[in-house]
Amino acid sequence: MTKKNEVVNKIKEVATKDVYNKIKKKKQPELKMPLRALSNVKYDPKDGYFELLGKMKERTLTASTIKTFAQTLRMLSHAKNVVETDDITTKREMYYISKNWKEAAFKEQPESDTVMEDIEAMMMVNREQLGFIPEEKGGEIAGKLIVVDKDTDTGKPIRIDCTKFGSGAYSIPISVEHLKFETNAKFIMAVETAGMFQRLVKHKYWQKANCILISMGGVPTRALRRFIRRLSDAKKLPVYVFTDGDPYGMGNIYRTLKVGSGNAAHINEYFCVPNAKFIGITPQDIEDYKLPSHPLKDIDIKKVKDMLKNDPFILHHKEWQKALQKLVKMKVRAEQQALAKHGLNFVISDYLPKKLKDKKTWLP
Repeated sequence: MTKKNEVVNKIKEVATKDVYNKIKKKKQPELKMPLRALSNVKYDPKDGYFELLGKMKERTLTASTIKTFAQTLRMLSHAKNVVETDDITTKREMYYISKNWKEAAFKEQPESDTVMEDIEAMMMVNREQLGFIPEEKGGEIAGKLIVVDKDTDTGKPIRIDCTKFGSGAYSIPISVEHLKFETNAKFIMAVETAGMFQRLVKHKYWQKANCILISMGGVPTRALRRFIRRLSDAKKLPVYVFTDGDPYGMGNIYRTLKVGSGNAAHINEYFCVPNAKFIGITPQDIEDYKLPSHPLKDIDIKKVKDMLKNDPFILHHKEWQKALQKLVKMKVRAEQQALAKHGLNFVISDYLPKKLKDKKTWLP
């Protein structure tokens, strides 16, 4: 990861080379950044994550782009000050700070977020290194893990035992680079829904299975993905992902955790978990367990067709192509909680033990 001084130097270099020097030469200043889209990524299983292909977009100072150009420079300037003073700015705060920029103020936060993402892609660093942090928390942990954090005042280590939270759980901080880990667990299980996570915690599934449970609460945040990656790498632990049996759980939650996204391909190397395996609800599970289901919506079918046509990860794995095609043919989707048809704790007594033993039921 890039150090603080290197980030400041990168910002200065962009401001000097691409803007200031060109203006001095009476040329149009321009900012270049990677095109952030699925069409500009490749998937190599040897690397295990989406990587940029090299297509670029330019932001040149013209009459039609003057506002966005000014917003980009103002945000770069703010990032430089925040990094130099070792402070932070939430994405929401950045939107409100822009209200001081007069004509360059953002009208809505999505505009601010887009410029922020363009900047991190242009700088080839993640936004946290630029001092920008999200509003949402990272996720929750329960099970056989001791997280070694540090006291912000004294710098002394603080050992946090994730088995000692009773019916609660340890919340992952926004920045996880400084954390260290102690564990004798056999694997990490990332769970899509908070409800299923709570069931597994309530009955101490982590104790029965000797594992670490992680609640994703939907598409995993960057902090959560980085936490799982660092923990998995440091302790050589396999990662199993348990989601709903629908296009969202498969194509958004799991795919993002495992290989990253086209939108953030410039940082996928650090924010994905290539060794993750899918043990969530599959179309075959829906049939085998006769699970209650819901009809696929038009938007679900459209998403599957798009994945089968354009997603480099899906196009590489025939197992995923077959599973998604089967889902569309069945025209249904099923939630994790549908397993409750066979008993509230069927997921603990039967489904997960059988799933973990039979690798043929996993998806890559």
